Amino acid sequence: MSSHFDLIVIGAGHAGCEAALAAARMLVPSDSFRDSSRKAEGGASVALFCQSKDTIARMSCNPAIGGQAKGQLVKEIDAMGGEMAKVTDLAGLQWKILNRSKGPAVWSSRAQCDRTLYHQKMKAAVESQPNLTVVEGKVVDFVVETPERLVPSRVEGSRGTRITGVVTEDGRLFSAKAVVLCSGTFLNGLIHMGEKSIPAGRIGEPPVSGVTEKLLALGFKTGRLKTGTPPRLNGKTIDYDRLTPQPGDDPPPPFSIFTSKITNPQLMCHLTYTTPETHKIIRENIHRSPMFSGKIKGVGPRYCPSVEDKVYRFADKESHQIFLEPEGYNTDLVYINGFSTSLPEEVQFAALRTIPGLEKVEMVRAGYAVEYDYFCPTQLYPTLETKFIKNLHFAGQINGTSGYEEAAAQGFIAGINAACSIIGRKPVILTRSSAYIGVLIDDLITKGTEEPYRMFTSRAEYRLILREDNADLRLLPLGYELGLISKEQYQEFLDRKAKIELEIVRLKKTYVCDIGFQQPEENGSGNENLHSNPHSLEAGSSKGNGGGRRKVSLFNLLRRPWLSWNRIAEADPVCAALPPPISAKVQVEVKYSGYIERQKGEIERFQKIEGMPISMDFDYSTVPGLKKEAREKLSKIKPITLGQAARISGITPSDISILSIFIKKFRGLGSREASTIS
Repeated sequence: MSSHFDLIVIGAGHAGCEAALAAARMLVPSDSFRDSSRKAEGGASVALFCQSKDTIARMSCNPAIGGQAKGQLVKEIDAMGGEMAKVTDLAGLQWKILNRSKGPAVWSSRAQCDRTLYHQKMKAAVESQPNLTVVEGKVVDFVVETPERLVPSRVEGSRGTRITGVVTEDGRLFSAKAVVLCSGTFLNGLIHMGEKSIPAGRIGEPPVSGVTEKLLALGFKTGRLKTGTPPRLNGKTIDYDRLTPQPGDDPPPPFSIFTSKITNPQLMCHLTYTTPETHKIIRENIHRSPMFSGKIKGVGPRYCPSVEDKVYRFADKESHQIFLEPEGYNTDLVYINGFSTSLPEEVQFAALRTIPGLEKVEMVRAGYAVEYDYFCPTQLYPTLETKFIKNLHFAGQINGTSGYEEAAAQGFIAGINAACSIIGRKPVILTRSSAYIGVLIDDLITKGTEEPYRMFTSRAEYRLILREDNADLRLLPLGYELGLISKEQYQEFLDRKAKIELEIVRLKKTYVCDIGFQQPEENGSGNENLHSNPHSLEAGSSKGNGGGRRKVSLFNLLRRPWLSWNRIAEADPVCAALPPPISAKVQVEVKYSGYIERQKGEIERFQKIEGMPISMDFDYSTVPGLKKEAREKLSKIKPITLGQAARISGITPSDISILSIFIKKFRGLGSREASTIS
């Protein structure tokens, strides 16, 4: 095996797989990549390091992909050529779109997966990717180059220091032009279960020791976080007659825009609730939980608390929802969503048997908490490159996030930008107005986090623009430009986009008599069949009231809240013949056109400040009038735009006003350009 690679990715979880695949696809010569600056002679090579190939893309907690706002992240990865959505469609066992009762801005896809099948499909994708080598080995040190010398990581980091390789536990040296570190929960990982503590990054897998200390020596600052997982149950011992069935959507909606149809059969999930007796057992033993005894020092996820934390914080509630979700087609294991815990094993078992349907349940594996090191993400640039070591990128839970989807999104962007640095291409930065991924990364690098960060739709100011259904319209051209989308896929996208645009134009030019389209209370049922009047539909620009009948465009009819696409299609055979994937997108664009235009105006105003770049080497101490606090925070975060500077906690509008004047004077002096998708 070669010991020389263009890029090394450390960790083969969800972040690592997306990083390695994206970079390998960009670095391999391809007709779809048209950037003349790339090197085409023989391609380049990527190494993906993991402790074992059997752990590639392992779903440590719930075997599910997507959910509120997380589905948007996966759709965006997919639109740019990532792998997670495709694998989900191959490995899923139930699909549904959440929040259907609300507006499309918060619709979010979610799929329950077969845990083993997901690992197998992602492993196959990684192993079959040209110029990508999977290396089994534990990385324990970094090789960095300073202006004076080439050494392992024993010097204080600075921007003049760049990474040139890694060292494995068995002493092997691997060189690289760039490195992406995706360590998950393994850095000094410690599992807690009641009074017991076991060094591990995941049950049955040893932690990674020494790497945190190496990074501290290079100038980084670290912290400690905690996450957890619930018990696993024997499905044969569950009384499903006492549970409420939770079916998936029929037909199942594919996650990936490149999946034509889901062929896997859907399995049923079920709902139950904790009881006062459950809470009594937990309260009587809560002092034995490491979260409450003080054994765990790391901060846990606010929005995914353990069951003991829920019982403590919401003492007035007599019950909490519990979802029982199958772990696969060929296993009896059931995941108990909502019962994450680190209580002693015997307490978990006793509490479980007080839940309806679980009175005779067998616990196959107890739940546990895992504590691990992370690095404050304010130490990163928007490219996810570290500020202390050039060409070293961090992605995933090492940056303080929780969830497979947040990790995969970071890994994808880190892999792209690592490849960009190798081939001499401008880095890629997604803004808050272009993608949920942009919101995620901007939140992390600008605000930092002291608890596991989870994405929500409420974090996105422009969520009506950043919908699931238009992820391809927003981001697929970028994926094509990067070489991650094929010519065939791009042409299909252009055809789809053209159909949407042409249909919207046609709806604006096509008029119909208003009779039968009023609100029900104004015109009986409002369900008159317009086919009874064959002359009711007329194409043209006339808006008159010929014959005493007011005419209205199909576009304006569809904007009415009480009218659905199906109702409009009754009046127009062209609408009726439109394929559902196209009609669904047209309906959203038309119904919310007023709000969308308003939000576009907000984005334009936002871009006036967001688009003003700040050089990474800007000296804030030279700006008179800035408060000491502002200078310190700006020097620490090193924002790349005035907009990012404005979002830093403690920075006032007056600071931004003063800063904007000096930025204009400083512009052009050593500034670093980037491909920013606005």
